[in-house]
Amino acid sequence: MTDRDRLTRFLQTTIRNAGRQYEEARRAFDSARQSALADLPTDDEGRAQIVCRRYAERRAARLDADARPACFESDHPDCQGCVEDIHAGCVETWE
Repeated sequence: MTDRDRLTRFLQTTIRNAGRQYEEARRAFDSARQSALADLPTDDEGRAQIVCRRYAERRAARLDADARPACFESDHPDCQGCVEDIHAGCVETWE
């Protein structure tokens, strides 16, 4: 085996290991974020089950990194109030 082959194998192994570590860290981050929002009931797909303040209806919505539901509209006061309630832990939910 030549030095070039050993270097190639070493780089491939190192990059593969770095990729695995990145994926593990990403999963841990996602899990921790979900744990922070765990006080909200979720459906089978992991969407938060909240009651929409704007339309007064039950919704199962994914939350983004800032804990805003997918239906969030930044210029609507009911949507802003909903996010504030989620952050305060007093949003209306359903199961």
